[in-house]
Amino acid sequence: MARYINVKDKVGEILEKYPETLEVFVVNGFEQLKNPTLRKAMANSVTLETALKMKKVNAELFCEKLEDAIRQEREGIDQTLREEGSFAQGDVRIEGVLPCPIRIPLLENFTKELEKIQPTLDKKIGYDLRAASMGMDWIKEQVVQGKEELLPDMMLSAGFDLFFDKKYMGQFNDKGIFCAPDVEFNRDFCNDNIDLRDPKKEYSIIGVVPAIIMVNERLLGGRKMPQGWEDILSPEFENTLALPMHDLDLFNAVIIHIYKMYAEEGINNLARSFQKSLHPAQMVKSKGLLAQSAEPVISISPYFFTQILPENGPIKPVWPKEGAIVSPIFLIAKKEKEELKPFLDYFLSKEVGEIFSANGKFPSTNCHVDNKLTGDQGFCWVGWDYIHDNNVGEILERCEAVFKELVQ
Repeated sequence: MARYINVKDKVGEILEKYPETLEVFVVNGFEQLKNPTLRKAMANSVTLETALKMKKVNAELFCEKLEDAIRQEREGIDQTLREEGSFAQGDVRIEGVLPCPIRIPLLENFTKELEKIQPTLDKKIGYDLRAASMGMDWIKEQVVQGKEELLPDMMLSAGFDLFFDKKYMGQFNDKGIFCAPDVEFNRDFCNDNIDLRDPKKEYSIIGVVPAIIMVNERLLGGRKMPQGWEDILSPEFENTLALPMHDLDLFNAVIIHIYKMYAEEGINNLARSFQKSLHPAQMVKSKGLLAQSAEPVISISPYFFTQILPENGPIKPVWPKEGAIVSPIFLIAKKEKEELKPFLDYFLSKEVGEIFSANGKFPSTNCHVDNKLTGDQGFCWVGWDYIHDNNVGEILERCEAVFKELVQ
């Protein structure tokens, strides 16, 4: 139930009363609101309901994001975070973003763990772990300055651009700043087909967001059920695909993997298949009753959303035959900070792994966690060699530019 936001409120009034919501607007397609003049102009003219209709954004889902942003700033756990010295205020700083479905249970568990760890340390711990829906601009603002002392001591985040773009964390790669503990990985992610262990031992991957395919069977129109990534890029699925473009971690993961597998032709074909940007929850709610031209046949979605598919509904999940595309959840830590060890042990523990795997269907790399995956549920991973041998940031920028130009 909405506590802070009413769709009849003016956009400018919301931003004035809750400035913490600005980032939510910006990362969800309202980039023009970065401009103070435009924000002021909207104050007494455009309601939230009208703005969302103009952008064709689902009002219910967007309001949930706004409510979450406000709660993070004003209530409960996040109030505790600020009191503990979050966002660059502690002697030891732990910052990052977490997938929304697991953020609250993980934070609740972490605060209990901190109560045990803090008395053993003579330093103040500051931490700020926000919802992924809030975006990562707040971290990038620190990182882009290129100063090691401004970096958090430990950082968690999904996706590729923050960690491997030379403008951001990529500028610190190979400088010996970070060190990943040598731990045994879950067989789901360390086998003949995939190895998520960083050979340079700088980065730890503690879990993944698997991207799969969801298909509205009622709208297939005689076409065969797609079985993988190659199928949805074929001409017969032109203008039928929904992509969560505002979920930058997942979108970037899809882009980088499609480019590696199929080069620029794959990006061209992805753009040809693209119909609209759609949050996976909107696809899940689809009844398949609209005309095919108005409703997507296929959606690329985090595996988590298969948990809320209606029984006997038209939407069917497909685990791609090439494997679910991996959006890795990274953990990095400065190696000279000995006081980070108990926190590394915690985030790499079975306890945290089970929160990832059970609560959010984000499979864990912890070797003691049963991710409950079947033998045919493999993964598509771009690979460490590819990451280390290429400028991932440049590839993403180029591919996104090509994709957006074509779909526009």
